[in-house]
Amino acid sequence: MARKYSRKVSGDVERVMKKRKAGTLRSGRSKKKVTSRKQAIAIGLSEARAKGRKVPKKASKKTTMRKAAKKRKSAKKK
Repeated sequence: MARKYSRKVSGDVERVMKKRKAGTLRSGRSKKKVTSRKQAIAIGLSEARAKGRKVPKKASKKTTMRKAAKKRKSAKKK
């Protein structure tokens, strides 16, 4: 099975995580300070995509909605 992410991507995400920890990571247009771990990873992946690295496409809204509905269904059964 092939790698989903290239090795360079992990380096990009690692760099962004260090910036977040140092408190210097800023988000898009608003330039607000990023404190969320998930948001930092998203920024790293987005930058990697912009550089043309091997990163899977963003999940479509339909797919994420289906997954959420499936989770709720399985939680109700238990």
